[in-house]
Amino acid sequence: FASYYGDHMVLQRKPAGAVVWGHGEPGAVVTVTLLGASGLIIMEKTAQVKGPSGTWTAVLDPMGEGGPYALTAEQGLENVTLQDIYFGDVWLCSGQSNMAMTVLQVDNASQELAAATLYPYVRIFAAAPARSDVELEDLERIDLPWSIPTAENLGHGNFTYFSAVCWLLGRSLFEALGSPIGLVEVAWGGNPIEAWSSRRALQACGLPEDTGRAWLLKPALCFAPPLNLTLSSSTSPHEHLSGPQTPSVLWNAMIHPLLNMTLRGVAWYQGEANAFLHTDQYNCTFPTLIADWRQAFHTGSAGQTELLLPFGFVQLSTYRRQSADDSFARLRWHQTADLGVVPNARMPGTFMAVAMDLGDEHSPYGSIHPRDKQNVAHRLLLGARAMAYGDKDLVFQGPYPTRAILEVTSGLLNVTYSQELICRQRDAQAFEVCCSSQVSSCQWLPAPVAVVRSHTVTLALSGCGTLVLGLRYAWAEWPCEYQACPLYNPQGLPAPPFL
Repeated sequence: FASYYGDHMVLQRKPAGAVVWGHGEPGAVVTVTLLGASGLIIMEKTAQVKGPSGTWTAVLDPMGEGGPYALTAEQGLENVTLQDIYFGDVWLCSGQSNMAMTVLQVDNASQELAAATLYPYVRIFAAAPARSDVELEDLERIDLPWSIPTAENLGHGNFTYFSAVCWLLGRSLFEALGSPIGLVEVAWGGNPIEAWSSRRALQACGLPEDTGRAWLLKPALCFAPPLNLTLSSSTSPHEHLSGPQTPSVLWNAMIHPLLNMTLRGVAWYQGEANAFLHTDQYNCTFPTLIADWRQAFHTGSAGQTELLLPFGFVQLSTYRRQSADDSFARLRWHQTADLGVVPNARMPGTFMAVAMDLGDEHSPYGSIHPRDKQNVAHRLLLGARAMAYGDKDLVFQGPYPTRAILEVTSGLLNVTYSQELICRQRDAQAFEVCCSSQVSSCQWLPAPVAVVRSHTVTLALSGCGTLVLGLRYAWAEWPCEYQACPLYNPQGLPAPPFL
């Protein structure tokens, strides 16, 4: 079998068929057998080993959730058997250091780790960080083979394995669905989206594929410290460039080897590095990565991974309080393909966890690494249930403006929202208007909240010129205090930023 198969794994349940593959002698026939608990043969598949790669692939018949099963691959006198296999839903979790933060590093870590043994049917796997200049067919190394969760393998160390966001999402999915969940962590701190993108995805956005060395000369952030080094909140992450910046090297070594897997969904937490590198290309590179991964996993799994694979992501949280830099704000906007909310026409089948109200100034891992990953995972869960599992009655995103009407004579701007509003911080200067007396120039000025009604916010425009050319909300690196942004819905989900 390929290196990422093993005992205790979860394979994708029906309606899709799980794909298994491995290595063998070119030209030989491999027999794959799925066995029930009593040794009863459930199904048998044959596959021929292809040359010159020496690989074989078999698509299993769709299986309902449950287990345990044994899976055997046999070629001549040689055979390999994997035990304790379950069928359920498989989620891939990828990104940089906020995805790599382990359960050991988050709020209430001791309680979270102690609860690990309550979830034996949530199985976990972590690929080791690796880079390659060419596309690999198999993983070079594995940090954590398929395992039943324990306190030790969920809290192995700082920024190693296992991902807190991935674990908390998977655990919550199990609680909601009652089905086994397989979690595959593929994360590495301090790298831009270009490293996770294929050459064709970069070409689609007009980015050169061979400029990795040049990128290193530009300001770039690493958001995972070297091993055994703790970042204080005052330490500049500019000093710690740990992740590879070269285009496609993580796609080649960490994503391409997994393309045969049948997946149910993807969770992505990345973007901090791109707040300082190719920021304004992210509105292309991110939607293109999503579309490219979807096509690649669909093709690699012989069509078993659905073409519109559900893809959830975390919008950037916070970094530096009182920073005048708007790169985080721009990156948050570009994460939605400049449309503010998802899913949208450019990013169908996606869902987003807003995190700008979860800042953690005193995080021992640096303020760019907030420890509240429980709220992040909960907001991802809501999106997953709505977008991946069709829970149409579930509110999974915060309120978003649908129109703005200017009352010129009274100097007021009425902003109507899509959902009922709960105002937690009336005095926060979160709204700004772009004021001008002529179309060619523009100055952003605060627009204080005058009135908040059930679906409408009225802004005062005193001091604004005769023209209002723009309106923006929460356009700052650290736009609001912990769980105290101005606007939420009754379900406690924050209104996302907009421009």
